[in-house]
Amino acid sequence: MKTQEFRICPESGLQFHKPAERLMRFHAVAAIVCLLIGGITALLVTLTRWPAVHLLPADKFYMLLTTHGINMLIFWIIFFEMAVLHFCSSTLLRCRIATPKLGWVGFGLMVTGAVINNLSVFSGKSSVMMTSYVPMPAEPTFYLGLILFAVGALIGCFMFLGTLVIAKEEKTYEGSIPLVTFGALTACIIAIFTISMGAVILIPTFLWSVGLISNIDAPMYRLIWWAFGHSSQQINVAAHVAVWYAIAAIVFGARPLSEKVSRTAFILYIAFLQLASAHHLLVDPGLSSSWKIFNTSYAMYLAVLASMIHGLTVPGSIEVAQRAKGLTKGLYEWLRKAPWGNPVFSGMFLSLIGFGFIGGISGVVMGTEQINIIIHNTIYVPGHFHATVVIGTTLAFMSLTYFLIPVLFRRQVFLPGLAKWQPYIFGISMMVFTLVMMGAGTLGVERRHWDMAFTDAAIGFDYPASAYALMGLVGISGVGAVLGGAIFVLIVVVSVFLGKRVESESNYGAEPTRLMKAPPIVLPEGGHVAAGKWGFAAPGTFALAMLFLAIFVAYYAVNWKYLASVWPLA
Repeated sequence: MKTQEFRICPESGLQFHKPAERLMRFHAVAAIVCLLIGGITALLVTLTRWPAVHLLPADKFYMLLTTHGINMLIFWIIFFEMAVLHFCSSTLLRCRIATPKLGWVGFGLMVTGAVINNLSVFSGKSSVMMTSYVPMPAEPTFYLGLILFAVGALIGCFMFLGTLVIAKEEKTYEGSIPLVTFGALTACIIAIFTISMGAVILIPTFLWSVGLISNIDAPMYRLIWWAFGHSSQQINVAAHVAVWYAIAAIVFGARPLSEKVSRTAFILYIAFLQLASAHHLLVDPGLSSSWKIFNTSYAMYLAVLASMIHGLTVPGSIEVAQRAKGLTKGLYEWLRKAPWGNPVFSGMFLSLIGFGFIGGISGVVMGTEQINIIIHNTIYVPGHFHATVVIGTTLAFMSLTYFLIPVLFRRQVFLPGLAKWQPYIFGISMMVFTLVMMGAGTLGVERRHWDMAFTDAAIGFDYPASAYALMGLVGISGVGAVLGGAIFVLIVVVSVFLGKRVESESNYGAEPTRLMKAPPIVLPEGGHVAAGKWGFAAPGTFALAMLFLAIFVAYYAVNWKYLASVWPLA
């Protein structure tokens, strides 16, 4: 092994393998480019759905909606997740990366696929939106781009697994792999399943688009596509939960309340999280009621249990660490005196709150077969997944980026004062955005429709004034969220390419470590000993959990009551 291929970061103690570090950097930069494209199109789509503005004509709206969905939900997130996989394997396990040359092949395929897909959409002939339901056709290059991107991502997943094998054989760590790496492994396993489902449906659809297959069965397409489309978001859940644990360790030196319980929760993700895909199919007539009920209730609740475990143990570990430092007054001194001016922490905690209280509760409600019928295919649906994917995943990735700029890119953060406010501008705007969108969806405002006023339609429909007011708030809060995203992109781009170098530079040539004490990000199992209240080590977190439960029960009951109000229509 070439020792000159390793360096140790003096600030964090993390060890970087040069080939892995370069792959991380390039994947992260590609992710930011896709985030920029998705953010620009988000602004234009938002200004079109804002009734008072209604910016774009129909053809441009659907073209940009397609671009926005694919770049945000697939390209930005998976590019960044590939960087996370390399970080959680090579860096956290202090070992060389597996097959770095093959990694560049995978990266090249991902970039090529993303470019081909975007060009296909911008041609104006592939405005089929992210779901690309058949028999609505797109250009062959639309499907080809997605297939190439998926193959590149699959290479990255197998590289991650290969790196784990290298770390085990070369004994670069003791015992089990760290919890953060275990979370990344969970994301990797789900990703392999997800990409396989994408291949099962997208390859035949590509062959259909070029005329080699005469017909694609539409219900079959929907069933398999959602095993790809929704499961891709489950990769995100596992990845951003791993990021939560990492940031808790980075900022506070926090240890999980119980590593065994947290690992079990990740395993529940692997076994049951993909079942949530069924909530997109609950009005499809080709599937039996028993299939729908099983997938959206009895089995799916085990995945919900996993998220609730993580939602308890991450803030709980922070509380225990803070109490161990003497912040023991009342229930929430530990939280009041947390470093809210540090975007690494504030972004993560806003991600956790938004994902749990908004995305989690709304997801369980809309995943219930009976309730789903009153909000299916309304704007409630994108309201929900903006809470999970944008507040949950994107905000968590943004917060981790602030840590990686000085550690990975060796640059100081540009405009640190503005960086402190960026998570609040983006996170709070997006929280308002998701809540008012779900409110408008509850009133029946349709999903994906260019013009909610049905101007010049043969048969018109008038929504109540409150629906228009809520869509106006969607526009205002959406612009605020885009502003927060633009600030993030500006800070990252200037920091990475023009930022001042970190003074304490670390050079390659460090001897790769073996069986040494892990850095703070991978603390061993076992918690701090700190005084709590009422027999709880983390009473504040327990109180927040009870608040979550009360809100969930109330909102669940309200939706059942709302469902009962439409029964007379039968």
